[in-house]
Amino acid sequence: MKIALYPGSFDPITIGHLDIIERSAKIFDKVVIAILINPRKTPSFSAEKRKEMIERSVTHLQNVEVVVSSDLAIEVAKAHDAKILIRGIRAVADYEYELQQATTNMALDEEIETLFLVARPEYSFLSSSVAKELARYHCNLTKILPEAIIEEIEEKFR
Repeated sequence: MKIALYPGSFDPITIGHLDIIERSAKIFDKVVIAILINPRKTPSFSAEKRKEMIERSVTHLQNVEVVVSSDLAIEVAKAHDAKILIRGIRAVADYEYELQQATTNMALDEEIETLFLVARPEYSFLSSSVAKELARYHCNLTKILPEAIIEEIEEKFR
C-alpha cells in the first residue's frame, strides 16, 4: 500500500490545500493529513477544531485520514508507514523553504521522499493567512475555503 503524509498547520484548510489533498488521493492508496503543532505559532483554531474542519471538507475522499501531532513530520510519516511527504508549492519562495525542509528530512530518513505538487494557478495566491484576513473583512470566501467550513469561519471572524 502506498501511503503519503501531507503535513501542515491548516489554520484553516483552504481550497488550495483541498486541491492538493484530492490530487494526492488519486495518486496514493492512502493520504494522511497531519496537523502539526508548532509551538512557535499561535493558531486561530485549536488542533481539534482544525481536524474537525478538515474531516468535514474531505468526506468525499474515502482514502484520507486526519491526525494531530506535535512530532516532526518525518516521525509522523514513519508512525503511519508513509514513504512520501506531500508538499504544495505556490511560488519560488515556497520552493526555497520546502527544499530546505526536504533535504533536512532526507538527512533524517533517506527512505522517505518528498513530492512537490505545484498549486493550480487559481490557487497560487491562497494561504491560511490570506483566508483569515479576507474573513476579517467579511469578503466572499467561496473561492478561498471549502464550502463545509465557510459558515464557521465567517462566524469566528464576525
